[in-house]
This record gives sequence, structure tokens and C-alpha cells, in this order.
Amino acid sequence: MHVIRRPDWALPESAATPESVWLDRRAILAGMGFGAAALAAAPARAMGPTPPDFPHPAPRGDAFADAGRPVTPEEINARYNNFYEFGSHKQVYDAAQALKTEGWTITLDGLVEQERKIAVDDLLTAVPLEERVLRHRCVEAWSMVVPWIGFELSALVAEAKPLSSAKYLRMETFLDPSTARGQRQFWYPWPYVEGLTIEEAANPLSFMVVGAYGRVLHKQFGAPIRLHLPWKYGFKSIKSVTRISFVEERPVSFWEELQAAEYGFWANVNPEIAHPRWSQATEEVLGTGERVPTQLFNGYGAQVAHLYAGMEAEGDRLWR
Repeated sequence: MHVIRRPDWALPESAATPESVWLDRRAILAGMGFGAAALAAAPARAMGPTPPDFPHPAPRGDAFADAGRPVTPEEINARYNNFYEFGSHKQVYDAAQALKTEGWTITLDGLVEQERKIAVDDLLTAVPLEERVLRHRCVEAWSMVVPWIGFELSALVAEAKPLSSAKYLRMETFLDPSTARGQRQFWYPWPYVEGLTIEEAANPLSFMVVGAYGRVLHKQFGAPIRLHLPWKYGFKSIKSVTRISFVEERPVSFWEELQAAEYGFWANVNPEIAHPRWSQATEEVLGTGERVPTQLFNGYGAQVAHLYAGMEAEGDRLWR
């Protein structure tokens, strides 16, 4: 495994509020009223350019019309994002505007019938699009609800035509340090990599996102195409995907490579298994100032629990 040695001021995704984990300022910020809730509930301010309306029909699916709590306002979500390619703080909306999304393609390779590239614009006319209102739970113990527009990952898997020997998907984001200044930080293992089993990718809940709030996807959300896995912690939902490789061996994910004891491959939401440095029993709902109990699989157990049947012996490695 490639060992990353970072300066003690380099923030991992685990920072619950900007600048707080490594410098131990979280309690100070909370006492001053500048925690995640205060940031999210602040008066609306710049969040980057407003994307155009989504150009294709995307009806809201009945099965995903209600996430069990209100949709988080767009102006909150659009200025509270983890996107380390553009900075290790949450307010990356300005820096992310440098991302060039025109003509974006995804390479499908590895254990497939034929390697190919597919343009995202072509995908939007080739797959059934829908809107889904889904919960998002971060390992930092905050959450939001987003009306995503996209399609099932299984449709992209079908396009790739994987061989029977393919057991996992290895997903990779762009690599362009000239555009994404965060990628100039040598202690991170760029480009960002994530992985899923074939069974997880085939589950109807696995969603490729191309829009949100009725619009083309905000760049800080991971334009032009990202993954959303609502039953897993947010770091599993890779942004700005450029490559999907079908492989036989389990890939090592970005955060797993950095700190495997804190960010495992599975990363299923489980309130009973704490992060090594904080509890996962509750979560802060952005924009409300409320803390609510965290649900197993983020409340999506009925759709995904069967994927992990018989794997209980893996213990916390299965969930974190």
C-alpha cells in the first residue's frame, strides 16, 4: 500500500467543521456559534453561479418522493460541500467553478467485453432519468436531503458489459492540478478513487447523479456526473467521475488508503459503531440546528441489508 505522510495541518474528510479536527478547535467554534448549523443557517450568500434548468425530462419516482424529512434548501447545500480537489474546507463553491465539464466522457474499461468511452451528453439520452429525494449522511455526523436527478448505476454497468470475472467497480475522478488546486497537495493519493462490489452497483438504490434541484448539477456537487449511495457515508459517493474499471480484486479507496482504520471499504451507515474520534449515534441536520438519531443504513435497510447477509463476522470492518 502506498503510504501517505501528511503535515499535521492537512485535513482529512473527517473534519466535522472547517479547521477543527487537527487543531482541536471544534469546541471553541461551537461555543462561538460557528458550528455546521450556524454556517448552514446563516443568511443566504454567494454559492457560485446558478446552473441552468435540467434539459431533459426527469419525473420524480414514487418510491423516492419523500426522504422522511424536508429537502435541505439549495442555497445551504450549494455552499457546504466536501470536494477536496478544490480545498479542504466546506466553502469550495468559488474554486469549483474552474472545473471544465464540457465534452465530459467516462471511460469504461477493465474486465469488459470492449473498452470504450461514453459521453455524458449521450448518456442523458440513452438511459431513463428520474428525480429522487434522498438522504445524505456524512461520516462527519451531519446530514442533508437532496432532490437528485440521475439514473441507476446498473444502467451504466449494462452499457459496459462486464465479464463474469468482474467482482468490483473501481471508480476514478479527474486529475488536473492546474484546475483543481487541491490536487497539488502531494500527501493525498490523487486521483480520488472509490470502489463497490458488482452486487452493490446492481442495487437499484445506487444512483448516478447528473442534476439537482431541477437544474444541471452544481460544479461543487461533483458535476457533470457523480455517484450517490444513500446508505453509505458520503465519502463513498465519488464526484466528477471519469473512469469506471471492472476488476477482480477489491480496489483501495482514497480515504481508505489514507486512514484505513477510520474509512473502510464498506462504509455503511451504522449508529452503533463510532468513528475512532467521535460518535455516529446522532447527526446534525443542516439548516435546522437539530440533532437526530442516526438510522442503520441511513434508513435504507429494506433496500440494501440483504447485500451484507452472512457478513456479520467482519464486525466494524463491514460498517466503517
